[in-house]
Parts: sequence; structure tokens; C-alpha cells
Amino acid sequence: MKKLRLQLLVVIVTLLFVAVLLFTQDAGTQAVSFVPQPATGGIYSEALIGSISRLNPLLDLNNPADRDIDRLIFSGLIRFDSRGMPMPDLAESWGVSQDGTIYNFSIRPNAIWHDGQPVTSDDVIFTIELIKNDVTFFPLDVRDLWKQVQIKRLNDKTLQFVLPEPYAPFLDYLTFGVLPQHLLGSIPPDQIPAAEFNLNPVGSGPYKFDRLVVSGGQVTGVELSLFTDYYGQKPFIQQVVFRYYPSSDAALAAFREGEVLAISQITPDVLPMALAEPTLSVYTGRLPEMSMVLLNHNSPEKPFLKDPDLRRALLLAINRQRIVDRLLGGQGIVAHGPIFPGTWAYYENTEQLTYDPQAAIDLLKRAGYQIPSAGGDVRADESGNLLEFSLVHPDDALHTAIAQSIQETWAQVGVRVTLEALPYEQMVNEWIMTRGYQAALVDLNLARLPDPDPYPFWHQFEATSGQNYTGWDNRTASEYLEQARINTDFDFRTRLYRNFQVVFGRELPALPLYYPVYSYGVSQQVLGVQVPPLFDTSDRFLTIGEWYLVTRRGAEESAEAQP
Repeated sequence: MKKLRLQLLVVIVTLLFVAVLLFTQDAGTQAVSFVPQPATGGIYSEALIGSISRLNPLLDLNNPADRDIDRLIFSGLIRFDSRGMPMPDLAESWGVSQDGTIYNFSIRPNAIWHDGQPVTSDDVIFTIELIKNDVTFFPLDVRDLWKQVQIKRLNDKTLQFVLPEPYAPFLDYLTFGVLPQHLLGSIPPDQIPAAEFNLNPVGSGPYKFDRLVVSGGQVTGVELSLFTDYYGQKPFIQQVVFRYYPSSDAALAAFREGEVLAISQITPDVLPMALAEPTLSVYTGRLPEMSMVLLNHNSPEKPFLKDPDLRRALLLAINRQRIVDRLLGGQGIVAHGPIFPGTWAYYENTEQLTYDPQAAIDLLKRAGYQIPSAGGDVRADESGNLLEFSLVHPDDALHTAIAQSIQETWAQVGVRVTLEALPYEQMVNEWIMTRGYQAALVDLNLARLPDPDPYPFWHQFEATSGQNYTGWDNRTASEYLEQARINTDFDFRTRLYRNFQVVFGRELPALPLYYPVYSYGVSQQVLGVQVPPLFDTSDRFLTIGEWYLVTRRGAEESAEAQP
């Protein structure tokens, strides 16, 4: 009997367990799955286009291949995110006085050099003194700015900058790579370009220099390893290896042979082949450049260029999307204003004119420009003055093709344009800077300047001797630019730049064409890669702390309701 009761008890418990299990399945199921999680390890190898010169952030301005490596070895006081907002780097915090002339910076207490020495205020001051020296490759305007700034050492980890007047874009000038005074301080400034340090650098960034890769007496690569005492987010990738190649085509061949996992730049000539590679992911990021047509509002021969309605008609008549698709191979974004999209200062509701030749013709007719009754294909005003002018452009193949496309579409609406191809330097110095041009196809390069600060190009005070080459004279727009330049409140500056963009879009002092993009190839083995809009091509490493090659299994529990 005892044995029978025990068997009955087992049956009852089993039935209860089954009932509970069925009830649980009705209410919902829980499943445990294993998802890959990033783990430390792996070797990332990248093909750089070019060759080594000096691994020194004060000497790399003219060598993108050097800047790419320096970006991982050295740190600045601050850095900028993809929207152009300042973020802490060596400086853990900073404060600005109410009048915008005093900046106090605190350096992270755990920031150290790759040789174990602490990063101090003296290192920052030492680096700035070198920037002010003529031996560096920094532009003259940057050196002149630092010569006007008072620098005060408050203690080992705190320093102060005092500006002669408020200047909100000042933070742009604090991203320079800081150099170690204890290693370079005894070297005369004019001897630093030849210092051994430049081929055996010591920085404070996420990766430290290991060695040069030499083959046949030539430097063919650079090896970096993870700096385990880095103060910031430590990357997952353990080692980074750069190898040098003369062209994108050679770099693509190296990728196919398995020599590298990435290609630093995919130029338009190899883009179709790169896109066809099954294991290569191609990323693009907007470059800090814009192409536009400048119109001389003060041209004595062509006074009609001062008419906003005429300028609007000219923009409506340009097929910018065709220029991007056919002439740039899709490697561009149609531009609608002077501030880069995706940045904190960009106004999302900026008016976006599209190709509309009929709307252009209607505007020209309302402005009094008709095809003469005697015939012809060029419009004229009531006095018989023809709607024609000259367009100067760089004499390379791409700009010539763009100018010809513009000439063709303007001719379709009754505007005659004569093209003149010139070497870029001659075009700028002899025609644009002298204000002797009528229209000009130009590229504005704003690399390493995350703050938009359109003041130099569009403020009325810059119209005679500054960079406002169009001569646009709009007091309202100028006031917005003045206030945005001296106020450090980003919300207030955002509103000012929104208002400026509205005025710009209404008057179109110049005709925006496109923003070019940068293409970068990475093997599908490398996970977590994102390429943000770029203020410098080395910004593609902005998110390298999130990239990974090695994974581990992590449990993930999920509940899913049943119907």
C-alpha cells in the first residue's frame, strides 16, 4: 500500500508540473538566446593612400596619411562629435565667463602619456607656444589668433585662456594634438621637424606607437597597440596596423589579396570595383566642403546679378542632381545652403529648390527678361541688354564638366554664359579676390572647423577686403552673424543661424551646388563601424572605440506573447 501511495504521489506531482508548464506557455514564453557581444582582441589593418612624413600633429597638416595615424596616438583638449558639438577629451570639463572672453579648462587627473608620465597644463602651454612658432604647418590665421590669447597656468591640471574679445568659434582651435614637454621641451623649435620623436612618437590617445614596418629600406607601415591606461573609452581592437599604398587601386588589390581589412579612401575611379567586392562594405561621410557659384553683386558690367529674383531663377535652372549623379558618380549631396546638414547649426526647414526650368523661365519673364521679338535664344531686358555673363572655373576635368553642365542648362532658359577655365590659384588671386569676376565656380574647404561661423564669407563688412567675394550687403543677415559669433549659448546661436539661413535662402547671394562625400572601405569582418559626417577625413575614426573583430557569447532573455 505504501508503495502504491508513493506511485500515486509521483503521478500527481508530474501532472501538476505539466499543468503549470502549459499555463506558462499560454501566458507567454521565455526564450534564452545567445547573441554575439564585442570582446577585446583582434588586429585591424588598413591601407593608407600615401606615405609617412612625420607622426607629429603639429606637422601633419599637409599629409592626410600622417593625420590618420596621429588621430589615434594623440589627444586634444576637446574633440567634436558628428554634429559639431564640443566634447571632453583631455579636458574633463571647461567653463566660460559670462562675457565669453575667459575659458577655464581642467585636465583629467588620470590622463597620462604612453610612457607613464602625467599630462599637465605645461604640456598644453608648450604645444601652443610651438603652434605660434613659424616652424609649424598651422595656417597664419591660427598662429595669429594664439598670439592674441593670454594663457595662464593655474596649476598642474588647470589652465585659463583669456581672449581679447568674445569669439564663440574659439573651441575649434583646441582640438590640436597635445605634445609631451618632457620629451620635446629641450629641443629648439626649429629642430623639432627633424626630431627623432616624429618617427617614434609618444602621445596620450587610445593607441600607442609600437614600431615602423620597413621593407627594402622604405617605411611600408606603422603598427599601433591598445593603450591599456587610456583615460577614455578603451577600444575593443587590440592592434591597429597601417600599410602604405600609392593609390586606391593598389589598396583595393591589397584588400583582395588579404593584406588589409580596410581602405582609407576609395576614389571615384575604383568605386564601382569596390562596390562589387562581396566582402567589402563601403561607407560614405560628408566632407567639410561645398561647391557653389559665386555671383558678383557689384559687377559694373552686369548689374542684374544683384537681383535676388534673377539669382533664384539661375539656381532653379541648374540640374544639380544630374551633376551629382553623372559627374560625381553619386559621390555628393545636393546643397541648399552655406551650413552643413546634420550639424547643430543646420536649419532642417531650409527651403530646398529643385531643378525646375519652367519656374526659372517664369521668374525671368516677371523680372522683365524676354526673348527679343527679332529672334534669338538669349533673353534681354526692356533696354535690349542681353542676359549674358562670364563664368570662370578651375581648369581641371571635373570642374570643366560641371561648368559645361551649368552653361547648358542656363542656355535652355535663355541665359548665355561664356566659360573661362583658369588654374585655381590664378582664378582666386586674379579674379575673385580682386572682385573682377562676374560669376565663379568655386569650392569652399572648411576642414577642421566644426563651428560653422559663416561671418567671413557673408557679413557685409567683409565685402570689400574680406572673403565676402559676392559683395552681399544685407544688414539683417549680418546682425545674426555678429551675435552668433560672440555668444557662447548654443541654443541662442542655433536660433540666430536658423534666421540667417532663412535670409540666405530668400536672397541666394551665391548658388549652392553640392557637398562632396568621402568613401571608405571596411571588411565585413569588422563590426560596429559607423562613419559620421566628416570635419576631417581622420574623423572616420571618431567611433573606433565601438569597432570590434572578436566576439563572445552573451545570453539574452526575451518574452514573447502568444496569440
